[in-house]
Amino acid sequence: MKPTLFLFFSFISGSLFGGGVKGLVKTNDGTALPYASIYVKQTGTGATTDQNGYYELPLEPGHYEIIYKYLGYESATRIIEVAKDFIELNIILKEQNILLQGITVTAAKEDPAYTIMRKAIAKAKFHTQQLDTYSAKVYIKGKGKLRDYPWLAKKMLEKEGITKDRLFITESVNEIKYTRPHKYEQKVIAVYTQGKDQNGSPNQYFFGSFYEPEIAETVSPLSPKAFTHYKFEYLGTFKDAGYDISKIKVTPRSKGDNVFEGTIFIVENEWSIHSLELIATKLGIHFKVKQIYHPIEEKDHPNDPTRRVWMPVSQEAIVTGKVFGFDFIGSYHATVKEYKIKLNPALVVAMDVIDEKLEKEEAKKIKKQFSQKNQQIKQRLENGKEITAKELKQLTKAYEKTEQKEQKEPDVISESRYKIDSTAYKKDSVFWVDIRPAPLDKEEIRGYKKTDSLNKVQQKRDEGDTLHSKKHHKGFRPFDIVTGNYYSVSKNASFQIHFPWGGYNTVEGVNAIYRLSYYNRWVKKDSLHPEKKPNTRRLEISPTFRYAFAREKLTGFLRADYRTRTARITLSSGRYIQQFNNEEPIHPFINTFTTLVQGQNWMKLYERDFVDVNFRKQFNGKYFFRTQWSLARRHELFNNNNYSFNERSQTQFTANAPTTVELPDTHFPQHTAFIGSVGIEARPWQKFRIWNGNKYDANRPSPTFTLDYKKGFSQLFGSDVDYDLLEVGFKESMRTGITGRLDLNLKAGKFLNTRSMYFMDFKHFAGNQTPFITSDPAGSFRLLPYYIYSTHDQYFSANVHYHFRKFLVTRIPRARLLGISENFFVNYLATPNSNHYTELGYGLNGILRLFRLEFATSFQNGTYSNNGFRIGIATNITVQFSDN
Repeated sequence: MKPTLFLFFSFISGSLFGGGVKGLVKTNDGTALPYASIYVKQTGTGATTDQNGYYELPLEPGHYEIIYKYLGYESATRIIEVAKDFIELNIILKEQNILLQGITVTAAKEDPAYTIMRKAIAKAKFHTQQLDTYSAKVYIKGKGKLRDYPWLAKKMLEKEGITKDRLFITESVNEIKYTRPHKYEQKVIAVYTQGKDQNGSPNQYFFGSFYEPEIAETVSPLSPKAFTHYKFEYLGTFKDAGYDISKIKVTPRSKGDNVFEGTIFIVENEWSIHSLELIATKLGIHFKVKQIYHPIEEKDHPNDPTRRVWMPVSQEAIVTGKVFGFDFIGSYHATVKEYKIKLNPALVVAMDVIDEKLEKEEAKKIKKQFSQKNQQIKQRLENGKEITAKELKQLTKAYEKTEQKEQKEPDVISESRYKIDSTAYKKDSVFWVDIRPAPLDKEEIRGYKKTDSLNKVQQKRDEGDTLHSKKHHKGFRPFDIVTGNYYSVSKNASFQIHFPWGGYNTVEGVNAIYRLSYYNRWVKKDSLHPEKKPNTRRLEISPTFRYAFAREKLTGFLRADYRTRTARITLSSGRYIQQFNNEEPIHPFINTFTTLVQGQNWMKLYERDFVDVNFRKQFNGKYFFRTQWSLARRHELFNNNNYSFNERSQTQFTANAPTTVELPDTHFPQHTAFIGSVGIEARPWQKFRIWNGNKYDANRPSPTFTLDYKKGFSQLFGSDVDYDLLEVGFKESMRTGITGRLDLNLKAGKFLNTRSMYFMDFKHFAGNQTPFITSDPAGSFRLLPYYIYSTHDQYFSANVHYHFRKFLVTRIPRARLLGISENFFVNYLATPNSNHYTELGYGLNGILRLFRLEFATSFQNGTYSNNGFRIGIATNITVQFSDN
């Protein structure tokens, strides 16, 4: 926006409101205070200064009390009378006059910060339950830019209009609402954007609370576990609007990811957050968070201290980092105003929290006086406002549990609704000049202008290239056969040519795989709740073709896959190759490498003429039923090619027949197999989150129990197999400490009948003989030969994987800040012939953010057997190693 235009809109804004207040907020030495918080008590509105300390706050004529705040400085209050014109009011904030209590910290006496934090932590859960509901209006500004990038990416980025000096910026105005215990609503009523598309994505309001034990997977200084993770230091007390505020330094006991460092200010006696400035690091990216709180009163109960809650009126987050040469900075600013609160009547109580560690005699007296159990908080405090920190934590925890049980869906831990109003993108510039807590600075104006000019250039480019654009997205081009492409057939239907791929093995030589897909969707929207995710049914029909050059043979299959929200059925039929272990432990790309480079053909294959039917159904997100049925004519395959870059490969290549201790020979005749299986999976303690009416798994996984029964049917459809297998499983992933995690995977099974079986019907295990790991780190072996201990008897396998935050290498703070962690694992296999096969291993995870390196040693009957290094993808990155 041009300066003259900005002044014009400012003039209009002033005319509409009648006036207001504007000016600069500075320190004693004239230094501007950027993003200082400004709060108008009579209207409940808030604002912030810009980067230069300037603010402009339109107000209707009237009498106002305005409070100015900035972290580390005394707040200032001004009472003004607004008429028709703007009042210029420059504010100088003085540094806080912090007084140390007359306490000497000695070896026998702990730092006074600990008693302050014990009381604040004891009351944290109380604060989360204190409000029945609140609503407010929030202005959010998000900004970001690249400060540097690799020269290799320069041309590509500049083609997209991304330069080092370009600022990306979005603004939005939101109406937010919270309803106890865990319902959050946000309605975006205005979005400021530039360009023809008018589709800039607004930021979401950050509802997270430092009163919760964790915030963004980082331990809060007010967590019940805070003393395990932090050291606290008392830095003094100052007065702010009549309140005593204690300044506490927060230092992690062990630096690294998932902990904060900085300063938190606590309101004494109320034990609420006054403000905070904390820094956290995640995978080498730094997050600096600032929050300023203000006491908000219930409208119908002014000046009642029991009906007052400290709420955030200003939030700021700055993100900086450098990843793969990309150096970036981003910021998030939220200004909250027009709070309307309603307190939980069960918790409208006055209390005096007693620290039993410091005030031992008083705590004993209270414990003796109030020994009755199972009381509600209000009932307990009606008989005496003194309460120990321990008792308060117990009562609030019990209260929360009772409330949770009374909910319609006690397994839902949060419910969120997010909606963008249909008129959000239609607000004019006058609206934005009026609503902004601070005017745009020069860099922000340039950022909007740059986006607008680039959109115009792109629009002209699109208009001049319409024919090519249509061709590329909707029409077929011969070259698409080689490169692949995606085509829209209709509103709900599409067609895809997948990028051709293949590999190399000793059975087929070079193979080429080609896949086509047709997709159709049926979408039914909820007319009563349009923001809710529509009920979608999806159909995919995919023919896959595979040509083996050494065999000079074309095979393939057709698959039809139909999905709803809770069920999936897949039908496939054709002729195709398959590994003896149908879970395919050897990825074709890995096998290509080991065969050509190392001269080792680990992959063993056979061919099937088949019809397969798979069905899976979920019930309320906790229980699953699955069944699989297969009728197949199975053929043995043999090596047809012995080429390798490795000259010794001709002597190293083994026959296409797995080696196992339970069978002297795994060759098999052509035969028919009709096999069926049924299974159930239970996650009884799974928790959920609801987003716009749709339920999703929460980041609190439940232990998973499985039961599977598999049978080979003889005689039916000419089947030559006859066996029964029963298997039970248990899988658990649990947090230990900040980022410690224990993953456990147990399986046990027994063949009840083995009258007629072939080797592919045996129970196989996820072995590995290559330098690479592509399977689940908590469900696979690192050194186990692929088929050596496959069995048609009973078996038990255990995979234990522990993720350390701090062990050996990670004792170095720099290693932790780079996102490196350590893993220790134990894998165990018991079959009649496995001799208690065991693997012990250690790994470094998060190398260059992407990889993990492991070393494993195997034993049998406690005697050393083998060792080796393995390379894989970092455990925090999910990669689907599948060709389907």
